[in-house]
Amino acid sequence: MDRDLSRRLERTEGAVGSTFIAARREVTPEIAACWHDFGGTYAMFDGADSPHTQTFGLGLFDPVTAGQLDAIEAYFSERGAPTTHEVSPLAGLETTALLVERGYRPIELSTVLVQPLAERNVQPPADALRVRHLEPSRRDGWIEASVAGWATDAATAEMVRTIASIASANPAMMSYHVERDGEMIATASLGIHEGVALLAGASTIPSARQLGAQAALLAARLADARERGCTVAMMVTSPGSASQRNAERSGFRVAYTRTKWQRLART
Repeated sequence: MDRDLSRRLERTEGAVGSTFIAARREVTPEIAACWHDFGGTYAMFDGADSPHTQTFGLGLFDPVTAGQLDAIEAYFSERGAPTTHEVSPLAGLETTALLVERGYRPIELSTVLVQPLAERNVQPPADALRVRHLEPSRRDGWIEASVAGWATDAATAEMVRTIASIASANPAMMSYHVERDGEMIATASLGIHEGVALLAGASTIPSARQLGAQAALLAARLADARERGCTVAMMVTSPGSASQRNAERSGFRVAYTRTKWQRLART
């Protein structure tokens, strides 16, 4: 693990995020979604309240300056959004110190995990499970299965439905699902950027958990990533979560833990 690898990982998430923004513009143009490259820091606007409205790569490619932060903060404030940065610890203490000095506060931690993609035999899923690529005719079912797997209340359900709708319409992402007895029980996505595979969006409906669906989705996505020439796979989880433990059991290891910093929009 070093700064160069962190650059690759954060650039991958930023680049994949930019394709989400492009898909958002096609599906819901009224949001006026957009993104901008501020000297290596990718700033995404997906709506004032969207979890995708944030930056990636701050401090990794060039030292952060007050002028750069002024420009980024103006970009978000003009759109009525708080300024939020997903910051790798390899961006250095200077980056953190400057954010604290400007009134940012930490609002979230996330663990970035990586796995080299050497050739290896893949264990097939349980006989009752079938992993499939999403076909357009099944998009509505994929969205609802994602909602069932992620949502904990009505407000979360609406947010997940929106995100899943955009993700499944994004031509730069590959969408997968697991079927059991003809029922769609789990969903996931895969994005690729310059040899790095980003595994995202994995969920299983509550009634079908502990059956091996996530292991099957993981194996299928890693196999596809290898076929497409990827050398590294990455995923992001909550620290110490079941998702992190599952990833580590499947050969991933912790690269680092990021901090998400936020500063409210100035009025």
